[in-house]
Amino acid sequence: MKVKNAVRFVQEGNKVKVTIMFRGRELSHPELGREILDRVAATLGDTVSVERNAKLEGKNMTMILAPKAQKAKKPQVQAPAEDAE
Repeated sequence: MKVKNAVRFVQEGNKVKVTIMFRGRELSHPELGREILDRVAATLGDTVSVERNAKLEGKNMTMILAPKAQKAKKPQVQAPAEDAE
């Protein structure tokens, strides 16, 4: 459910902040939280770039994902054809 919302936000061109809140003894295993955040980034795949890697701040671990810049296609401009005389 949450990943679907993240996909929608990224498609709209917005950044996404993914936060995991640790409770109690969960803080003794931050590697599990990092695995979850990495899995979210892998699920979103090529549509996002990781702006800030997973970082533990108190009891929360956060990661910021930004949409990859889409290269705008420039219209092909053709030189006007010269009339052969």
